[in-house]
Amino acid sequence: MSRSPRADGRSAAAALPRAAGLVAGLAAVTVGLTACGSSDTGSGSGSDPSGEADGRVQVVASTDVWGSVARAVGGDRVEVTSVIDGPNKDPHEYETTPTDATAVSKAGLVLLNGGGYDDFMTKLVSASDSTAPVIDAVQVSGLQKPGEQEFNEHVWYSLPTVAKVAQNIASQLGKTDPAGAAEYTANAQRFGSGLAGLTQKAAAVGSTHPGAKVAVTEPVPGYLLESAKLENVTPEAFSEAIEEGNDPPAAVLAQTLDLFTAQPPVSALVLNGQTRTPTTDQVEQAATTAGVPVVEVTETLPAGEGDYTTWMGAQIDALAGALDKR
Repeated sequence: MSRSPRADGRSAAAALPRAAGLVAGLAAVTVGLTACGSSDTGSGSGSDPSGEADGRVQVVASTDVWGSVARAVGGDRVEVTSVIDGPNKDPHEYETTPTDATAVSKAGLVLLNGGGYDDFMTKLVSASDSTAPVIDAVQVSGLQKPGEQEFNEHVWYSLPTVAKVAQNIASQLGKTDPAGAAEYTANAQRFGSGLAGLTQKAAAVGSTHPGAKVAVTEPVPGYLLESAKLENVTPEAFSEAIEEGNDPPAAVLAQTLDLFTAQPPVSALVLNGQTRTPTTDQVEQAATTAGVPVVEVTETLPAGEGDYTTWMGAQIDALAGALDKR
């Protein structure tokens, strides 16, 4: 999927065409694998085929969200490299580098989102000679039905999915590093307890505000809204257009803007802060004018934040706070 102008000022029009970008990305992977050889530069370290260096298992994640989950489970026994490690990198348009290829070739475990969200990672793995196990969060989730075309791939907002992924990470790390198996299992259980607390917190939002309706700019937080039992009443054609980097039809935009002037209006607007366009700005302004609270969510961890539970908890708190104002 392509994206429209981002918060960092980039735009799909300014980027390489998708086909050319994929060719360039694969070329970079090939160069990286050829150039690295016995070199020890890049994100990974060591060349042990088990993916261990200095006693630590090398884990490569497609995004820092999944990297934070791997770190929570692996603790000091792993070294985690996240390819997308900040809000200024777009997984949909990311072009891989030789450093990325080096990291994957030396990994003891690869973690990706799947579902088409981070195809660059699938290509990196395919282009490398790595035999490391690969955990695909979408496959682990079980949320995508066979043959289903329209699917919300943002499964890191599904707390049960994140718990399943953590358990899978513990299992795979235990096979690579048997001496740490008990520690990995304990860490995953501790992390899972934190997720259970977040699940309860999300459910409490819906219990406190039964029947609350919200609008979104994209389907990114969809699974979290479902956990909170909040009804997303945004026209599907609007959120799909924004996600695909397109302008929604005028009639669809009008329907979306009407959500803030209806009686009663929606209780909140949940906005993807990493994908801003003139259209989303217009929607945000309509919400602000109508006195509807705006809750900003992200696809990657905020700068300086390395803990999944803290980050997700803060977003749930922001959602609860917004609804409390209504």
